[in-house]
Parts: sequence; structure tokens; C-alpha cells
Amino acid sequence: GCNPLAETGRSKLQNQRAVLNQQILRAVRMRAGAENLLRATTNNKVREQVLLELSFVNSDLQILKEELEGLNISVEVYQNTEETFSIPLVPLGLKETKEVDFTLPLKDFILEHYSEDGSEYEDEIADLMDLRQACRTPSRDEAGIEMLMSYFLQLGYVENRFFPPTRHMGVLFTWYDSFTGVPVCQQNLLLEKASVLFNIGALYTQIGTRCNRQTQNGLENAVDAFQRAAGVLSYLKETFTHTPSYDMSPAMLNVLVKMMLAQARECIFEQMGLPGIRNEFFTLVKMTQEVAKVGEVYVLVNTAMNQEPVKENIPYSWSKLAQIKSDHYKALAHYFIATILCDHELQPGDDEDQQEKAFSQLYDHVPEGVMVLTVLKDKVQRKQLGKAHLRKAIVYHEEALRVCGLCKKLRNIEVLQEVLTAAHKRSLLKYAQQEAEDDFLSLIQAPNILPKTEHKIEMIAPQFSKVKVKDFFHRLGPLTVFSAKQRWTAPRTIRIHHEAGELGFSLKGGSPVQIYCLDPLCSAASLGLKEGDYIVSVGGEDCKWLGVNEVLDKLKGVGEQPVEVGVVSCQDTTASMHSKSATYSVGMQKTYSLICLAMEEDKIDRTKKAPLKLPFLSWGTKNRQKAASTLCLPSAVAGSSPIKKKLSPFTLLSTESSLY
Repeated sequence: GCNPLAETGRSKLQNQRAVLNQQILRAVRMRAGAENLLRATTNNKVREQVLLELSFVNSDLQILKEELEGLNISVEVYQNTEETFSIPLVPLGLKETKEVDFTLPLKDFILEHYSEDGSEYEDEIADLMDLRQACRTPSRDEAGIEMLMSYFLQLGYVENRFFPPTRHMGVLFTWYDSFTGVPVCQQNLLLEKASVLFNIGALYTQIGTRCNRQTQNGLENAVDAFQRAAGVLSYLKETFTHTPSYDMSPAMLNVLVKMMLAQARECIFEQMGLPGIRNEFFTLVKMTQEVAKVGEVYVLVNTAMNQEPVKENIPYSWSKLAQIKSDHYKALAHYFIATILCDHELQPGDDEDQQEKAFSQLYDHVPEGVMVLTVLKDKVQRKQLGKAHLRKAIVYHEEALRVCGLCKKLRNIEVLQEVLTAAHKRSLLKYAQQEAEDDFLSLIQAPNILPKTEHKIEMIAPQFSKVKVKDFFHRLGPLTVFSAKQRWTAPRTIRIHHEAGELGFSLKGGSPVQIYCLDPLCSAASLGLKEGDYIVSVGGEDCKWLGVNEVLDKLKGVGEQPVEVGVVSCQDTTASMHSKSATYSVGMQKTYSLICLAMEEDKIDRTKKAPLKLPFLSWGTKNRQKAASTLCLPSAVAGSSPIKKKLSPFTLLSTESSLY
């Protein structure tokens, strides 16, 4: 990974994000402690002091959240260093995490489960921890993507080797929400895998925003990066459906996928206009429909950002930027049509049918009393309709500038202000160049423009198969046999004697080989060899990865001398998982939601025995109404009146089981 101490703009932002996450965590703990005291005390004076303290803590949390939003809209840092005159693109910040020590849990599990000395695997465990540490600061290029993907694939090996479905390993993973800064802690490896996937998508967005948008190659790379980002985030949404974090909730991921595809569409339009837009009839018709499509997709993004529950957690400046872009690109569409009408007249040598057909496809409906061919032929009607489109373009430009001025974060982005102002002045100049005497007589309204595109934007699914990864714990044996789901006896040593050149059994299978057709009267059987045993060593040499022929060669290579063979037996295991376990999706287990139990004492019948409390991590569907897909923190309580609990990133349902 990159040097975490490097003073680059991106590393400074990530360091600020880490500091803010810690400040939010401290404020959340103070709030939880104050609310516990508020529930416990009956002293009115103490309650007043606690309520006052809670108001201060709530204010601090709001300020910290606004500072985190400021980091999310710091788009200038991620843009290309070359001077550009384009609206900035929005990247995702990487999720922050705490360090994890795998050493003791994995060494203990190797000794307990695989009956091997865990200290012999210290190098492999160190490699795993080094790879995880490097993934916290990936480089912003394909090498960084490959490193994150290799760690994600390595986690698949680790999950199958060391994380049985029946119990937890005692390894606590902590990841911070990218938008709220609220930490989520679980002993479930699937939280780690989902967070790494999110960071892969986020890194693709940072690569896309870094591309040079003044070159064709740079724009092609940007389109590809945003399509891949959308594919990774979509894969995360479909595979890990119960992620306990707002930034990875299905609703939020759906919005992020839409935003990435919209930015890819925006780069496609810039790519078409990079050589320059010729002032020619059919070229302008094509550009009008393309830019109208960009405006349409940003309308959909803005609508999705303003829906619950995303609205409360998405950065305010992001939704406003989507609104600005939708207005800006719709204004450009009307400007292009106005240019067609004002600068081009139907000449005798022009193909009337082709121009009429192309122009009529620009509108979803033609205003009553307006004939397309008549408009193209009549100079006065062309001017009137062109000025109507210019007026509509100016309205959209002014709305974009107004919204930009209302948002403090966007107001400080100079290039955004410059692009919007230049486009507005261009439309005003075009309008001023037209004759003004017929303004009071013109009542025509510019019709809506029908979006159309010849360029298809699709998500590109993550291609994990292209990343070659070797299992760090390869020496434990083939994963299909030696996994956490299968229990084994401790290795037994059997001294095998050749009896008239025969072993008394056959071998079958790949690696490791298995005892087959064992003669119950042979000496090996009397020494404890069983049908179905796996041979793990011959003469002290590991042979978990050897085939039948190779093991036979070793057994027969010692001649008539007895040879010591290490074997293990498979234990019968019955699934001891909870009967209400999480289901599987796309071949991968879903992540588990954090459950915060609401125990409202006023509603508990004192005469009845209180029900047993559920564990903090719940797989069940019985208490689905109490489940939350995110970490929730307590809200202020006043008096003993019933409380209407609202799910927010800074609200924790009352519970005696504290996460921290």
C-alpha cells in the first residue's frame, strides 16, 4: 500500500476522516453514558443536568457530521492535476478500519482444529496481517485495485479455513461508516469482506475522477472506471444484503450505483464533444439528445437521493450537485436546439424529409398548431421557437446557479461556478443576438426534449478470476478436505509392514489420498487403520498434496522395512447452527445485522417473568421488528413517556448490552 504518512492531498483527507471517526466515537460514548444515567436516576436536578449535557453532545455530533460531509464533497483533491474546465465528478471516500490481530485466534484454531503447531504458521499469519494493513492505504491505480481484490479473495480462503459456521473466532472487526462516521463492530468475517468490496468500488471512483478529461483516452478510462465501480457496488448489494452499515445498505448502494452510471454517462457526452461540436444540423440534433439523456439520468439520481431512508444520510451537497447537473445539462439541450433553429435555415438543396424526421424526434410531443416542416421552412416561426428554447435554457441556467449559491460547500468550488456562469452568459448572449420586436407577440412554449442515446452504459461486474491468489495457509492441505466445517481426529501414526509385498489396503481419491478396501485382517487394521482414513504423512514427510501414485511410490520405496504413516479420520459432524440462520445469496453467506434490543420497562408486566435477552448478534426472523440494519445509538429521553424511536445513524435503541 501507499505510505500512510505521505503528505498527499488524498492521504490528508483520509487522515482527517480517521480523526473525525474517533471524535464521533467518543461523542457517541458520552451520549450513551449520559442516557444510561438519565434512565437510571430519579433525581430531578441530576436529570436537568444530564439533559443539558445531552444537548451539548447532540450539537457536537451534528457539527462532526457536517465536517465529515465536507470531506465527502472535497472533490477537488481527487480530480486530475491538469487544468480543466469541467464540472467535478464525485468520488467515494475509503472506509476506515481499526487494526486486527489474527495471531492468537488463528494459532489456537490451528492447534485445536488441525492438530498442528500454530507457531509454524507465524509467517503466514504475518503475511495476512501485512496485506490487510496495506489495504488500508491502497494506491490509486490498478495495482491498488488488484491488492484489494487479492485480500478479498484471501479472505475467502481464511473464512473456509478458520471460521466455522457454528461459532465465532473471537476476532473483532471494526469498520466506520463512510457517510456518518459511526463504527460497526462484529466478529463476523463477512463484515470485513463487504467493507473491502465497498473500498474496491470507492477506489474505482477515485481512479475515474483522477483521469484526464481533456483527452479521449482519459475519458475512456473514466467511463470504464465508473462502470466498474457501479458493478462492484451492485455485486455488494446483491451478495451482502444485510450489511449493518448505512453506507452499505441496499437503498444507499442503489443510489451510489445510479450516481456512478450517471457520471459515466456524463463522461460519454464530454468524450463526444471533446473534438468540438460542429455547428451543423444533424450533429446538433445528436448532441441535443445525448445531453438531454445526461440531464435525465441526473434527475433520477437526485430523486433517489431525496428518498427515505437515504435522504438522512447522503451528503446534502451531493444531492444538490445532482440537481445542479440535471438543470445544467437540460439547459444545454435547449441551447443546442435554439442554435439549430436560429443558425440554420432550410436551403433548396437540403433533404427536407430527413431534417423533418430528425427534428421531430427531438420532442415527446409537438405543440398544438405547430407543424415541424412548416417551422423549418418559416423563418419567423423558427426564430420564435428558437427564442422559446433559449428562454427555457436561461431559466435552467439560473436555477443551477441559484442552487449552487445556496450550498456552502458547492459555492466554494471555483471551477463549478465558472462552468455554470460561462454557460449562462453564452445563452444570454445568444438570446441578445436575436431580434426583439416580436417578443410580446410570441406566446409559444418550448416543448420538452426527448432524451436519446446511441451509447449504452452498463455495469461491469468485478472480475476476480483475473487476480491470481495463492492460499497463505496452503500447507494445511487441500481446502476441499481440510476446512473449518469438517472436524478431524488428531493425527495417528500407523507402522505399516509389507506382507508378501502387499499393503493390505488400496488408495483412492486425489490429494490427500484415502484408505480404500482395507483388509480387516491385515496388520495395519490391527494397529488402528480405518476404512476412509486420509493419509497426511509418510515417513515423516507431509503428503497432503500428493496423489495416489506418489503416495504408493513412497510406501513401496522403503522396501521390506516398516514405514510410519500419519492418518486422520473424519469425525461425524451434525449441523449445530441456529435453526433460524441467515440464508445464502449468490453462493455467499449474508452478513448479519446488529440487533439492538428495546427493553421498555414501562411496557413489561411486572407479574410476568421477563423473557430471556437475545444475543447481540441475532440470526433470527422472529424479532425482525426489533432488527436494525445499522448500528443505532441512543436518543434523548425526557420523562417516562413512551418514546417514538426513529432510526438514524446517531440513535441507539435502549439496551444493556453495550457494543463498546
